[in-house]
Amino acid sequence: MTILGADRTGLVRSIAAIIEEHKASWQESRMARLAGHFAGILRVECPEGSLESLSLALGGLSNQGICINIIREEASVSESRRILSIDVVGNDRPGIVHQMTLAIAESGGNVEELVTGLESAAMSGHPIFRASGKVSLPSQGDEVQLRSTIENLSDDLCVEIH
Repeated sequence: MTILGADRTGLVRSIAAIIEEHKASWQESRMARLAGHFAGILRVECPEGSLESLSLALGGLSNQGICINIIREEASVSESRRILSIDVVGNDRPGIVHQMTLAIAESGGNVEELVTGLESAAMSGHPIFRASGKVSLPSQGDEVQLRSTIENLSDDLCVEIH
């Protein structure tokens, strides 16, 4: 499920309480506060008999300005992939995220997790782009080629993959 809304104290606690009340299990999540708003992605395991009542209870949070989108998913087996940590630093410019993610996709990679932001350069204060996250490659994927493809986007990019 995804959760979006104005951030406030106790928001996550409210959602966790509803999940527990319906005998569901909070499996994993990613949450962030950005520009005064809360955004979360959760994976919840729920008994079949509780699914409808859980969905209704979570939907009831809309009167508090919280938008929850639930997607039902059956467990699946995925292909074997290697997870790599990636860090990219360079001068900021329009399109850098698009170019970087295109290079990852063209190398057979999949973005599993990505955090991006801007920092001020130490001496000049010039905006520096920084991205870090996790990329999965097929077991036969070439991480050297992935690094090279991203580095070739610009001569000012520093790429670390481990």
